[in-house]
Amino acid sequence: MRAAIWLLALFAVAAAVALFAGNNQGTITVFWPPWRVDLSLNLVLVILLGTFVLLHVALRALAALFSLPTQARQWRLQQKERTLHAALLDAMVQLIAGRFSRARKAAQSALVQEKTLAALDANLPQAQQVRVLSHLLAAESAQALQDKPARDAHLQQALNESVDRTLLASPETREGVQLRAARWALEDRDAAAALARLEELPQGAQRRTLALRLRLKAARQDRRTLEALETARLLAKHRAFSDAAAQSIVRGLATELLSGAHDPAQLMRAWSELDSNERQMPEVAIHGAQRMVLLHGDLALARGWLLPAWDRMVANPRALGDALRVKLARALEAGLDSVDADWLARIESAQRNNPRDANLQYLAGMACMKRQLWGKAQQLLTQAGLALQDAELYRRAWLALAELAEAREDAEQAAAAWKRAAQAPST
Repeated sequence: MRAAIWLLALFAVAAAVALFAGNNQGTITVFWPPWRVDLSLNLVLVILLGTFVLLHVALRALAALFSLPTQARQWRLQQKERTLHAALLDAMVQLIAGRFSRARKAAQSALVQEKTLAALDANLPQAQQVRVLSHLLAAESAQALQDKPARDAHLQQALNESVDRTLLASPETREGVQLRAARWALEDRDAAAALARLEELPQGAQRRTLALRLRLKAARQDRRTLEALETARLLAKHRAFSDAAAQSIVRGLATELLSGAHDPAQLMRAWSELDSNERQMPEVAIHGAQRMVLLHGDLALARGWLLPAWDRMVANPRALGDALRVKLARALEAGLDSVDADWLARIESAQRNNPRDANLQYLAGMACMKRQLWGKAQQLLTQAGLALQDAELYRRAWLALAELAEAREDAEQAAAAWKRAAQAPST
């Protein structure tokens, strides 16, 4: 369609020229004494048009001739810029491929090319980022080669290059350098330096997933359990881990926080730092109660911590594993001397509802023994002693039966119970 339109236009122009020039009788006379030249108007117009075209072509040719040095300089700069970017890409590829020496040489070559371009007054808009990235790649390669002086030198140069945020195209470049520095400090087992690097980040960058992961590792290395726990909560909120992994990490840190308490007051402060979900974790509650028993603290308070885990076990006996059920029984047994009527009723009710549970039989038997209900205690402990799988509870059950037999002056049953207790496998 476009070709047809052009053809029609060409015909129209030809027709107009034929109509104008075919019957044009005009002449132009040029007087140049002593001569007189008569020229037709059509010829004059053709001469003028030809002159214009000739001048235009001549001027374009002169402009092209005079621009040759500029074009040559631009071509040289373009080649150097291509060499610069090729060296930078080569450094990245070699680093990914594990060729660390070659990666460092390529990064240094990129720096040399950038300096050459700067000396030629080439204004690269991304020059600062190229320098920072080249230093970062060289530092990463030096870190892999365990060349710490070279790594620190390139790192400092990268930080110096990125300190002027008004010239930097993207502030993420400097933040990336700081995150890398924190990771290198972690690899050197210098948790304090890693945390210091992370503190230098802007507030928003500190809450990114990568920064939080690094902070979690650094806090755990530096044994800042509470800070590590708070960081793990943020990571779990950002879904940086799977639900199972997040729960496992938080549970481990909460247990570690409670283990760091060395008196009941510290333990209660540590417990207050936990949120409601963490307090309801059976592993955390049982460990907290065990620490309270070990530190000779308030056993009634410890039993309050155990109540959610107890209710969970009673509602669904399979909700807790065998190991947790044993730990729960041991934690409750430690406070049976001061147990109140409510807890006795809970233990008795749970044992009646699940009469074949050896752990509950043992716990109810020990509770009866503390309340001087000798007959019932002997019955429950004998049943528990025949079914318990945990070696420590098995030994304690037969030791209690031996004491009951001695209290009745039944030497034969006491000796048999002592024998069974002695035959319990060591833990």
